[in-house]
Amino acid sequence: MRSINEKCAVIAVSNSQDFDVARLAYLGLWAMQHRGQDSSGIASFDGSRLHHHKRRGLVNQVYSEDSLAKLSGRSAIGHNRYSTSGGDDSFLNQPFVNEGLGFAFAHNGNLPYTTKLREYATTHKMVVNGHNDTGLMSLALSNELKANGGDIEKALRTCWPLFTGAFCCVGMLQGRIFAFRDAHGIRPLSLGKTSNGYVVASETAALDAIGAVYERDIAPGELVIIENNECVSIQIEKGREQLDAFEFVYLARPDSKLAGKSIFSVRHRAGMLLAKSSPADADMVLSAPDSGTPAAVGYSEVSGLPFGHGLIKNRYIGRTFIEPEKIRKSAVELKFNVIDEVVRGKRVVLVDDSIVRGNTLKHVTKLLRAHGVKEVHLRVAAPPVKYPDFYGIDTPSGSNLLAHDYTVEEICERLGADSLGYLRVDDLVESTGLPRERLCLSSFTGEYPIPVPYKDRPMSLAKEEKGVV
Repeated sequence: MRSINEKCAVIAVSNSQDFDVARLAYLGLWAMQHRGQDSSGIASFDGSRLHHHKRRGLVNQVYSEDSLAKLSGRSAIGHNRYSTSGGDDSFLNQPFVNEGLGFAFAHNGNLPYTTKLREYATTHKMVVNGHNDTGLMSLALSNELKANGGDIEKALRTCWPLFTGAFCCVGMLQGRIFAFRDAHGIRPLSLGKTSNGYVVASETAALDAIGAVYERDIAPGELVIIENNECVSIQIEKGREQLDAFEFVYLARPDSKLAGKSIFSVRHRAGMLLAKSSPADADMVLSAPDSGTPAAVGYSEVSGLPFGHGLIKNRYIGRTFIEPEKIRKSAVELKFNVIDEVVRGKRVVLVDDSIVRGNTLKHVTKLLRAHGVKEVHLRVAAPPVKYPDFYGIDTPSGSNLLAHDYTVEEICERLGADSLGYLRVDDLVESTGLPRERLCLSSFTGEYPIPVPYKDRPMSLAKEEKGVV
């Protein structure tokens, strides 16, 4: 059993005419760089051969004109990886490929349990040394595709009971594209249409980058098979969507849409509701850029406090939340700078999207005080993140979460703030515009829709701040 999980991006492009789809896949991966910054890969099929290119680095570092030119064909799949599940071994970079079968496979999500997959591999005498959950899924699918003469539906129906967890997957077999999503729809997956084909991507921002028109989300439990500009839908299992609410809070780009809802609008509404439930006596509102900005604007509008551009973010540092632990501290220290004349002598409300480990906000609070800020009132546009995630985010242990063991008052003291207020769970649900039953709120409530290997529990309810949840 692994103790680490992954958050990634997948894309699949199919075109009915002679066109270099690898470049479209590249653009889509570039638009989803925020979902995985450790490695990237693309596999294509030219009608007779499978081509692939993958290695460590950002999208604009991994590919060149020469490498893209070699990825010829009318169909391609791609992947951006955040190396948590299995570590940063380049062997685990995706897509996984079986050149002899003309098969490529990529996965966004995490399988907390791989016992059934390993038993399947043992039964079929497969070599699994070094494979993570995605690699095991790929091996099983490869074997069943071969056994069933390339019948994608039959192969997936056989493998489906082996996949226990959250998964949004794209695959390519001899040029046919397919994609599927787990029955709870924990991670997002969208379908778009171009003039000559289809695109499947983790976020709609990738569709926009390619010029595809968003059609719909892949339904929970659904398989789509795309070939010759035709898209066939097959329901493998009856689905019940429980989309991870943390996608709305932090993970997705603000210009993306999830379940038909604008991420920017959701975060803006969250800030407005936060201002109503947790006001502050202050002079101005600041955001922790960039993901805290929509909520900060909403907070400003409702509170009547002016919004100030007092914090500048170094946009080339990347997200500290998905940096390896060994360099997280230096990245936080380099990430922000303060415009002194905007904040000096002021009482500020600092709005952020969430608090996970607390490293960034602690540093920013200290930085603001060093620039003469009188008071720092922290407001968080999400409930306390108390419970680890097992469905594809790097919070696999409660010990990594500040709210797991500390009360609101204790967190406020540890971050060096004058006050701290969180968004209530009910307000988060309201901000999404979706019914509560369509959301996975496990990071905030500890209610997991799919079984997970978690027994520890955080502080007693008696220690919690009344009204926070």
